[in-house]
Amino acid sequence: MKIAICSKGNTLDAEVDPRFGRCKYFLIVDTESRQVEVVDNSENLNRAGGAGIQSAELISSSGAEALLTGHCGPNAFTTLNAAGLRVFTGIEGSASEAIDQFNRGDLKAMSAPDVEGHW
Repeated sequence: MKIAICSKGNTLDAEVDPRFGRCKYFLIVDTESRQVEVVDNSENLNRAGGAGIQSAELISSSGAEALLTGHCGPNAFTTLNAAGLRVFTGIEGSASEAIDQFNRGDLKAMSAPDVEGHW
């Protein structure tokens, strides 16, 4: 299964970014092989508005089935949900640790955004 992780760096050792729309990188990871595709999100990092929606569209086109992030606002959540992605928030630590938590079933998919827009 492919998952997307919001990351402050471009490796699995990097810390999970608490921001979704304005995270520095998305790591698209195969949860079994741990093969990583790095997606640079710098275009949305400095976007004045709509970063969450643009980032959600980027993730939905990556083939990921789930998103692991610190937080997710309402517009991004709606876009991700419409694309069929499960959203997991409150993720902390390294991307590698987040994958382990996901694989163990320790994470619970969200049914609503956990922050207001422009967090």
